[in-house]
Amino acid sequence: MRWQADDITLAAVARAVANRLAWQCLGLLVATKMCLAGVLSPTDLKRVEDLRPMFAGLMADLVETSKRTDISAVDADCVKATVQNLMEISQELSGFEYLITIEKELTGVSENDPTREVVKFAVEQSTNILISQRKKIAQLPDQCARSALGLAKSQQAVQVIDATTGVLSSIRSRL
Repeated sequence: MRWQADDITLAAVARAVANRLAWQCLGLLVATKMCLAGVLSPTDLKRVEDLRPMFAGLMADLVETSKRTDISAVDADCVKATVQNLMEISQELSGFEYLITIEKELTGVSENDPTREVVKFAVEQSTNILISQRKKIAQLPDQCARSALGLAKSQQAVQVIDATTGVLSSIRSRL
């Protein structure tokens, strides 16, 4: 019961962050597709669709892991740190999601239209955020690096970030 009060708060926050982060990344990618019709291949669309359950699954797993009574306080703290890092990513991506979301309302964006540059900028900045935050998650504090559970959970987060970065990079290369 050491985390009972924190578990409720952490669970609620983690669910909200998972939804927000997943929708932001999905919004970035889907909005890009709407702005630049024909840019995304069917493979990219499938990868975009797979992002939301991937983020939601990661956050659910992190929350459930942090609630476990059979893990050490160090492990629980490491998992909570990973959740906090994902929350930070969500906050940083929100502004760029907004830029792209505005652009999806526009139709008939031509090859030379300035809105294409705005979308390209937002995708590039989102990619930069993910790369920066990936480094932060990958550089664990010593106690987490020595914890098999803490290390495994941070690696799961890194894999999700890498997958998202890959999708954004494939889109960016065609803008």
